[in-house]
Amino acid sequence: MSSNASPLTPRILAALVAVYLIWGSTYLAIKVTLQDLTPFLMASSRFLVAGALLYAFALWRGAPQPTARQWRNSTILGALLLLMGHGGVVFAQQWVPSSLAALAVASMPIWATVIAWLGGRKSSRLDLLGIGAGFVGVVLLNLDGGILGAGLGALALLLAPIAWAWGSMLARELDLPKGLMISAAQMLTGGALLAVAALLHGEPWPARITLWPALCWVWQVVGGSIVAYTAYLYLLEKVRPALATSYAFVNPVIAVLLGVGLAGEVLDPWGWAGTVVIVGAVAVITLNKR
Repeated sequence: MSSNASPLTPRILAALVAVYLIWGSTYLAIKVTLQDLTPFLMASSRFLVAGALLYAFALWRGAPQPTARQWRNSTILGALLLLMGHGGVVFAQQWVPSSLAALAVASMPIWATVIAWLGGRKSSRLDLLGIGAGFVGVVLLNLDGGILGAGLGALALLLAPIAWAWGSMLARELDLPKGLMISAAQMLTGGALLAVAALLHGEPWPARITLWPALCWVWQVVGGSIVAYTAYLYLLEKVRPALATSYAFVNPVIAVLLGVGLAGEVLDPWGWAGTVVIVGAVAVITLNKR
């Protein structure tokens, strides 16, 4: 039996639950952490700590250190995925509710398909249908205020999934470390770039960090950056790609439910309509991949 045909064992189900729930919950965790920490400082410290832990663990497991070329390539991806991608989301969440931020990020597979199409790759009718529906969903989110009312946050949230899609596609062509070291190298380089962004942005060190923001920061480090990412790598090895990447249209649902249920965020009817349309569009594009 091929690895992509593996049955849904308890370990695979646990990995799916981890990716769905943990990554879906990090948007609300970011919102809470921003109460005490500035955006780029928070993101930088998260990835530097998680990257250092993964780097030490990978070395302990006998992984070779990245070459100079691999460090350079990791820096390129760290800039696209973590500085522009994740950093843009964190910056935007100063003004944008966590539920809307998650929905905007969910458009990443749509942008990946657009970039591939612009690069000369043929797109199926289902892909084109998903792209069209995705943009309709974004329009619906912006009716009655929505994301566009966030100013610079709206621009950051527009660029973030584009940068993430570009970095994800570029990663297939670059010489990178193997195993956990690929994640560790990107987190360390991306975290360093985010630290530079925090310095240029003039972000001060917090005078104090209260309990809930501190716990949410730890949750991002341990849950979002280490546990969920490791679970995702395991899924890529054990299940078909469509199932492994199904987080793209499950995470927004989790984020919306948590934002509305726990943080008191409000989605008007247009927001709920945009949620359904975007999740459906991402599902069409993701499940259509061969």
